Amino acid sequence: MFSFQSRVRYSEAGMDKKLTLNGIINYFQDCSTFHSESLGVGLEELEKEGKVWVLSAWQIVVERYPRLFEKISVETWPYDFSGFYGMRNFALRDEQGELLAWANSLWVFMDTRSGRPARVTPIQVERYAREPMLPMEYAPRKVPVPKGSAERESFVVLKHQLDTNRHVNNGQYVQMAADFLPEGFAIGQMRAEYKKSAQLGDRIVPYVYEEETEGRRKLTVSLCEEDGKPYAVVEFTEKAGPDSGAAQPAGC
Repeated sequence: MFSFQSRVRYSEAGMDKKLTLNGIINYFQDCSTFHSESLGVGLEELEKEGKVWVLSAWQIVVERYPRLFEKISVETWPYDFSGFYGMRNFALRDEQGELLAWANSLWVFMDTRSGRPARVTPIQVERYAREPMLPMEYAPRKVPVPKGSAERESFVVLKHQLDTNRHVNNGQYVQMAADFLPEGFAIGQMRAEYKKSAQLGDRIVPYVYEEETEGRRKLTVSLCEEDGKPYAVVEFTEKAGPDSGAAQPAGC
């Protein structure tokens, strides 16, 4: 397991003076990157091999959004490798060690020269110490696109949305989708499935669908190419009440 400590910065807080969902995503992404760098299998080493880890799916559950200047700790650990897949959990905790948010993620090991998935190399498996899976309620990897989604105004990918792979960063897709959330929608869970990497200048056409299940709203946003094929599908589920999301995973 790898972890680091921080405080919620003003630049990471929303209008409610709490860490945003995108801030949580950035902390989780930074934590996994720091983990790889600490083990000597970070970005530069992967570049030498012509390899890269690409995020395929997120499931993030939020119990409570920490406040501005609150002390937090971020944790991550891989729990399995299979073929060209890597599976990793994340946890965000407060100063007392209580869980604030947790996540499951699926990554694909890619060959940058061929653009195709590659088997995870032995050194990758050897460097990471696999830990038990977080005891959470695991959702399916695939996020369905509901029929009857409404098309919204398209937009073009800009430079600030790209990451070191020169593709749209996974967190940026979530931000794009979150722009369609109705006022007062408190996110209790976010799921995202990434299907194709958008690049600078690509035009993204969003399709939005809102529904209500068991008294909670759900919003699904499909971010598509102009031919309708999705780059990413993002699903937001509303919290059950103010800062009272799903029950914490047992035994954590």
